[in-house]
Amino acid sequence: MSESRPPLPPFTRDTAIQKVRAAENGWNGCNPEKVSLAYTADSRWRNRSEFFSGRPAIVAFLTRKWAKEYEYRLIKEIWAFTDDRIAVRFAYEFHDAAGDWFRAYGNENWEFDAHGLMRLRHASINDLAISESERKFHWDRAAPRPEDHPGLTDLGL
Repeated sequence: MSESRPPLPPFTRDTAIQKVRAAENGWNGCNPEKVSLAYTADSRWRNRSEFFSGRPAIVAFLTRKWAKEYEYRLIKEIWAFTDDRIAVRFAYEFHDAAGDWFRAYGNENWEFDAHGLMRLRHASINDLAISESERKFHWDRAAPRPEDHPGLTDLGL
């Protein structure tokens, strides 16, 4: 039996938006093992300058990432979609161990298999140092972004 992660391709605008929000919610949970289940067992990634494949590598990458990005909060927004591909833009905020705040901006290109699992993820990301007073993402870390919290466009990002 194959794993399945609805919504499934072919995507409509509504189901693509659902897929983006599900990915945002998953990543905001900062649980590498749980997040890795949204990807095929042999999923291939490019994240900044790192290239890797497979769920164990995804778990290792996310474990390293979230061990140094404190108070991580992410917002994703759909940019475009086709039958089995979605392009998103995103921003996330975090602080490092020294307490310095950053906002990372980026774009991702995703490709899904017929079961709704992501088989390709290409991410381009840039970091910007910000002051704590410049933060825009203020929701409880223990919960997904509230439905009434502004998205990237509403925040002017």
